[in-house]
Parts: sequence; structure tokens; C-alpha cells
Amino acid sequence: MKLRTRKTLAFGAALTALAAVFAMYTQPAFLVTLADQLWACF
Repeated sequence: MKLRTRKTLAFGAALTALAAVFAMYTQPAFLVTLADQLWACF
């Protein structure tokens, strides 16, 4: 596989992962669950 193709695929995978994380943070229920888990550590 060419280097340019490999870089393009890696960039696309990184953008997809960032978009998925952003989508999770726009859901209030996810944020509440995350905060509850964080507070349970203390």
C-alpha cells in the first residue's frame, strides 16, 4: 500500500473516532453517567 493511501486512511479513521466522541458528548445522559462514574472513584 502506498504511503499516501495509508496516511489518508489513518486520517479518516482519526476523524471518525473524533466524530464519535463528539457525538457522545452531545448526549446529556452520557455526561451524567460519566460524571457519576467519576464521583464514584472518590
